Amino acid sequence: MLPFRIRGTRSLLPHAPTVNQPSPAIVAQGAVRRLPRLALLLLCLAYVVPGLLGREPWRNADMATFGYMLEMARGATSWLDPRLLGLRPEADGLLPYWIGAWFIQTGPGWITPVLLARLPFALMLALTLAATWYAVYELALHPRAQPVAFAFGGEANPIDYARAIGDGGLLALIACLGLAQLSHEVTTHLAQLCFAALTFYAAASIGQRMLMPALGLVFGFTGLVLSAAPSLAVLFGAGAAVLHILAAEPGPAARRRALRAAGMLALLTLLAAALASALDLWRWRLLLPQDAGSKDWRSLARLLLWFTWPAWPLVFWTLWRWRRQIGMLPVSLHLALPLWFSAVTITAALTTKPADRALMLSLPALATLAAFALPTLRRSVAALIDWFTLLFFTGCGIVIWVIWIAMQTGLPRQPAANVFKQAPDFQAAFDPTIFVIALAASLVWAWLVQWRVGRHQAAIWKSLVLPAGGAALCWLLLMTLWMPLLDFVRSYRLVTDRVTALVGPKACLQTMDLDRDQIAALQFHGGFRLVPV
Repeated sequence: MLPFRIRGTRSLLPHAPTVNQPSPAIVAQGAVRRLPRLALLLLCLAYVVPGLLGREPWRNADMATFGYMLEMARGATSWLDPRLLGLRPEADGLLPYWIGAWFIQTGPGWITPVLLARLPFALMLALTLAATWYAVYELALHPRAQPVAFAFGGEANPIDYARAIGDGGLLALIACLGLAQLSHEVTTHLAQLCFAALTFYAAASIGQRMLMPALGLVFGFTGLVLSAAPSLAVLFGAGAAVLHILAAEPGPAARRRALRAAGMLALLTLLAAALASALDLWRWRLLLPQDAGSKDWRSLARLLLWFTWPAWPLVFWTLWRWRRQIGMLPVSLHLALPLWFSAVTITAALTTKPADRALMLSLPALATLAAFALPTLRRSVAALIDWFTLLFFTGCGIVIWVIWIAMQTGLPRQPAANVFKQAPDFQAAFDPTIFVIALAASLVWAWLVQWRVGRHQAAIWKSLVLPAGGAALCWLLLMTLWMPLLDFVRSYRLVTDRVTALVGPKACLQTMDLDRDQIAALQFHGGFRLVPV
């Protein structure tokens, strides 16, 4: 599903950029070399697969959502009105619950229900990565996104340039720190991220073709509506329709393409709104200004800084370097479209709860904006990014290894004491398979650093190789070396085992004031029959 090959030919630059909106990108053909497809695929696998296997559902949304799916698959609750001990899900959209329950119900018996429920959401994450790549690729083919033509030739080929920018956008998305944990949980917000990315891809490419973007809009809008985000679907579609009209190049053929794209977007947006109204899915979740006390604005600012790192500095660089194309007609679609999607999702994060899960939906658009900083980066800025990333992720990897060694041997004493203080009953065990995987990943990181510091690399995506590789490395190390500890601390297995030791297995318990994830954990891990007081 990832972009291995671009086939076919088509008209790439139907209209040249106007003189009053120059492109700041000066890119030679040698700078748009392909990132090896096998390396890109392995990087995506190293990011998607860890966290899929070998762990229990974690506390809060991951456990609660799985509990509803399991009850639906067993026939213990209605698929149209699922409940856990009389409690409805916190999110109104039922599509993610249906998908997980269907996989549990129809999957083979030798696969655990936890893994069966997690498989479709892993596919959603992979689809998010692929949709983001293709969205960036399509926007990079836009005439105003193309680099400056050289007087004697030698500028980057449009297809090669778009492919290189697409690689950079995918690397920027993987590098975002906030994506790692939330994208590996079984929640409605991961489904919303997938459908938002599909919608973003469709809005970016509908001006050049119709069939695949139309299908992307149908699945994206329908998924957002049925995943409790109908307002986002309507805002995405309406804004994209207006932007396509404003981005029409001079000439009757370009105007017809823009009107056709805007018409398709407007029609499907109206159908999405009609579907949400027919199913009564409109809900008011905004926090009004008088509710500002329920939001810590300083915490939100810190969340924006670390959650979207390292995309947000590159986003500001893009806006500065491409500033001459902002606010002018015709608008530059490669800037206006991701800006619109980013503005909608960041506003949703600032005015709804939980902020971090809502902010996750902004990452594909922010990664797109970050990618367009690459052809304009100065060598000093690229070197600063490389050195900071090298020090940060190498330091994180060393810390993970040191604490793992402390868990295994008791040395160094202070890290071992800290682990024992946080989890006094945890017993570490050596797993040779996990050790080999983590060691191989660390060696690959060392090779990647050696490759990057070489002076012979000219590809424009090179500045995001270390951020993406470092994020994937640290996530893989956490999901291998630290997995037993994290599973011990973040799952309810220990709690339910202690309850079982007190009352016996599969007992009938009276409960009061339990959260949804606690109810689901007692039913799944302990097999208890729960009765509310």
